[in-house]
Amino acid sequence: MRLTFALLLFTGLAAAADPPAVTVDWNRTVARSHTELTIQVCPEPPLRRGHPIHDQLWTALREMKSNVARIQFWHPYPRLGVAELELPRAGATSWDFSLIDPIVFDFMAASEGRPVLFNFSTLPQWMYRTPQPVPYPKDPDEITWKYTQATELRDPSLKEIVDYYHRLASWYSKGGFTDEAGQWHESGHHLKIAWWEVLNEIEQEHDISPAQYNAIYDAVVEDLHKLDPEMKFSGLALAGPGSGAEYIHTFLDPQKHKPGIPLDMVSYHFYAKSDLDESEEVQQHSFFHLADQFMITVRYIESIHRRLSPGTKTYINELGSFSPEELGTQPIPASYWTLSGSMFAYLYPQLVREGIDLIAAAELIDYPGQFAGSTLVDWVTGKPNARYWVVKLLRDNFGPDDTLVATGQPSPMVSAQAFITPKGDRKILLVNKREHEVILALPVSADATAKMDYVDQTTGFEPPGSMLLTGNRVTLRPQAVAVITLKP
Repeated sequence: MRLTFALLLFTGLAAAADPPAVTVDWNRTVARSHTELTIQVCPEPPLRRGHPIHDQLWTALREMKSNVARIQFWHPYPRLGVAELELPRAGATSWDFSLIDPIVFDFMAASEGRPVLFNFSTLPQWMYRTPQPVPYPKDPDEITWKYTQATELRDPSLKEIVDYYHRLASWYSKGGFTDEAGQWHESGHHLKIAWWEVLNEIEQEHDISPAQYNAIYDAVVEDLHKLDPEMKFSGLALAGPGSGAEYIHTFLDPQKHKPGIPLDMVSYHFYAKSDLDESEEVQQHSFFHLADQFMITVRYIESIHRRLSPGTKTYINELGSFSPEELGTQPIPASYWTLSGSMFAYLYPQLVREGIDLIAAAELIDYPGQFAGSTLVDWVTGKPNARYWVVKLLRDNFGPDDTLVATGQPSPMVSAQAFITPKGDRKILLVNKREHEVILALPVSADATAKMDYVDQTTGFEPPGSMLLTGNRVTLRPQAVAVITLKP
């Protein structure tokens, strides 16, 4: 009896010592990927020529080698995003591309001929009715949060909006345009703009209703499609898709658009943000909880999408996080960058399985006072941070035409997904969601060899680490994102 008890105790201790195992059925397909990873770029002062980290920023974009990178001209810097800041009067206009053009052309150079998406989201403020003209800083590098005001358009016929976007698109793709006074403005530019997105975060900026947005989208797209029949269009760019069901239903319903208007792509955003008083210990839980909530929203949106307009692509064109301080007014701990990166990697295979076409990490550059926690690079040195390196690790290893196979989850603290690439390589994406090491058993023999590329708190602002694994055990450091490539 004592011997039996001792044997049972020994067996139990041995079993407890066995690490959780990653299980994979390589013959059972659960999804096929057509998802591209890319980057969102907001034109801000560090992207201007002459800024100390200008070159590093555009190099970071170039080295990502992204398709359909999104450049989104946003309202905090009116001079960097609005080409006609003053109301045309008595035959005089204020068209000026001198600050915008260099950013556009650096963006195009970094894209190296790959397809891009333009979003000139901020309309000239004079298009909206306000008691008096809205001022804007003379200094193009000075931030303002007061430029976007009012909800009533000066011209309800939408002709002013359509004409503004027609001239913008003509400036960049048709060599120039004729202004409101009949004067020709020569640009000499003949860029290929693959995608044009109409407005941004419409439920926040000017509080545009779903019906009004459809009217604006239809009017702009009808005009630009005539200007360039090859151009494709994206709509909505919702800030809070969880509360935007009416926008999604209205936009994706072809019956609520003018006949012939293409619904090429729908877009929306997600940023995880913990509460101000959350400790780092708590954040490692809340970020992934918020990610899980977002996936519920994605599945709901995609159910509407498949029912109303299955041919429309989906672009999550801002995916990231804010530091608990939101505007970065307090120091951001080093662990935040790996936490944000691991959350992104956790979401990636789930979004692939839902059929999302494009995912843009947001965003290339931010800094204290401008949502510092969403930056992909250090705002002082320009060096890519762990968030950037996670996106690049995923982009370098996974992409369209991958096969996702059935993968057992080793524990609630670790996410796992196995892939077979078009070349036949077998890879496993592992994400440690916690602030402590985790040891896992891999689905290989004890004498196997594999390669592990990883980003964690030891790699920091450096490129992903790489090491050979022998045997069937792997140790994931805190908040590690690892890609295991199995040897044939």
